[in-house]
Amino acid sequence: MNVEEEIRRIEEELKNTPYNKATQKHIAKLKAKLAKLREKAQSKRGGGGKGYAVKKSGDATVALVGFPSVGKSTLLNKLTNAESEVGAYAFTTLTIVPGILEYKGAKIQILDAPGLIEGASSGKGRGTEVLAAVRSADLILLTVDIFSLEHLPIIEKELYNVGIRLDKKKPDVKIVVKDRGGINVSSTVPLTKLDKGTIEAILNEYKIHNADVVIREDISVEEFIDVVAGNRVYIPSLVVVNKIDLADEEYKKYIEEKLKEFGKDYVLVSGNKEINLDLLKEKIYQKLGFIKIYLKPQGKKPDFDEPLIMRKGATVKDVCEKLHKDFVKNFRYALVWGKSAKHPGQRVGLDHKLEDEDILTIVIKR
Repeated sequence: MNVEEEIRRIEEELKNTPYNKATQKHIAKLKAKLAKLREKAQSKRGGGGKGYAVKKSGDATVALVGFPSVGKSTLLNKLTNAESEVGAYAFTTLTIVPGILEYKGAKIQILDAPGLIEGASSGKGRGTEVLAAVRSADLILLTVDIFSLEHLPIIEKELYNVGIRLDKKKPDVKIVVKDRGGINVSSTVPLTKLDKGTIEAILNEYKIHNADVVIREDISVEEFIDVVAGNRVYIPSLVVVNKIDLADEEYKKYIEEKLKEFGKDYVLVSGNKEINLDLLKEKIYQKLGFIKIYLKPQGKKPDFDEPLIMRKGATVKDVCEKLHKDFVKNFRYALVWGKSAKHPGQRVGLDHKLEDEDILTIVIKR
């Protein structure tokens, strides 16, 4: 039995096994085994082919992901300075095309990925390579046209199968593997979705028999498997519904109701007619969580005209790395004015977290 057949066998067994207290541990083991097999299958297929390696640039990277012919290339061309081929037939884009959107001082790299099809995570239509390339994005635009909303759950499933977790944070779990002592589990909250036996079963499936496990939130079996696997990425998303110029008002209202049921942030646009593109730019900017940092050279006034664009949660070290490769090595201290400072001109180190519109002076060794 090859890997693909084993995956199908376990999926079938999971579907047919009723969930109860007696089967809880067995189901957890099956899910852990399935996660390992999917990783094995993807590594065999060699995701991230030559044509799909794109160097990140700008302040953040956004990936347009969707089925063929939903208008991704048109959107890229209208939002950026790129020239992605546009055609009224499937699979026009055969490689990943990058472009730069400049908005509110931020330079945002947008990638137009080749269209996905159902089964992409299993390698269909070079899907594994496409999905591997979008794993490094800071935001994923789930792109559909107004007549193909049914593609959204399929796209989400394909992304999930390659370890991309949309709109979620990494679970607050720490696992320290040891040489001896068995599995020790402690939690700071009541665990309602898994117990010690289930945790041990999952760890044993990954050949971990001695470890200290600290869990700080009420997580599910799937979330614990994600932590053990250690190769998941957590990326925010935005649903982009394109070609709204082809629908009447009544149908658009119907689609909006359906989108609300889907429970995701969305924007209705027309790339071709340039409808709501400014709204899309604003939504992208907000989703990326940018903050502005005003740099103040020693003994001079802050530069309020050209702020440094950073992401929320950025530290002084992040700023130093963005400014010059030697700034971290030669760092002495920094001075901060603004929301993150306890008092004006507070002296801080590299780990200090900055807030929007902070003023920053970096002092380096001469």
